[in-house]
Amino acid sequence: MLKKLKILTLLFLAILTLPVQATTTAESRGLEISRKADSKDTGFKDSTAHLTMELKNKQGQTSLRHLRVKSLEVEADGDKSLSIFDKPADVKGTAFLTFSHSKEADEQWLYLPALKRVKRISSKNKSGPFMGSEFAYEDIASQELDKYTYKYIRDETINGIDCFVIERYPSYENSGYTRQQVWVNKQEYRPEKIVFYDRKDSLLKTLNYSNYKQYEGQFWRADKMHMENHQTGKSTLLSWFDYKFKTGLSDSDFNRSSLKRAK
Repeated sequence: MLKKLKILTLLFLAILTLPVQATTTAESRGLEISRKADSKDTGFKDSTAHLTMELKNKQGQTSLRHLRVKSLEVEADGDKSLSIFDKPADVKGTAFLTFSHSKEADEQWLYLPALKRVKRISSKNKSGPFMGSEFAYEDIASQELDKYTYKYIRDETINGIDCFVIERYPSYENSGYTRQQVWVNKQEYRPEKIVFYDRKDSLLKTLNYSNYKQYEGQFWRADKMHMENHQTGKSTLLSWFDYKFKTGLSDSDFNRSSLKRAK
């Protein structure tokens, strides 16, 4: 009788520990997948690219903007980036500077040529739309590993591509999101799709990546990034081209003074 009770007790204790182990495993696996994806995109040093930004409203009307982006990889911290608008005339010369950070709030500044002044973007306004697009200011900053906690959800095939589906939860204050679901390509460890949930945990936006190309034998970049806002019916399509890597950019190309002289 005592032996039977001992066996039942051990079985009961084993059952109680199962949910905890499953949760820990899901979190560890989510972090492991995200860490590998991050490592795959490390070492590009710096890059430049051109892109068009197509804004579409609920009625289907579109407007087009042309800009250039420069990026600088920063060891042990987030990357720096500078976006410069070339067309149309009403936004020409507008420049946007971001210092991403791993554990601290990102720093962002916007130069408005009409006012001839640099405006700092408050950390409380990171969920606001970037230049009227469906990309928020926090979407524009580099997505550093330590900005989130993670959880593996499932495996899933989308568009014929085998993916891990993970959830990531912003660990920084004032994020516009409670969580994001990310479809990570199992072979290349690049994002194929991200679904965003707002502060009320309602479906907000979906970002789809397509037309990937590989550079320097390592770095994958999507030619197309389509962000759809399910709550407003608006969307933004980013079309990237003319990527260049290791061009010799330095810290001096990414400061507040560089905003006013950006060309």
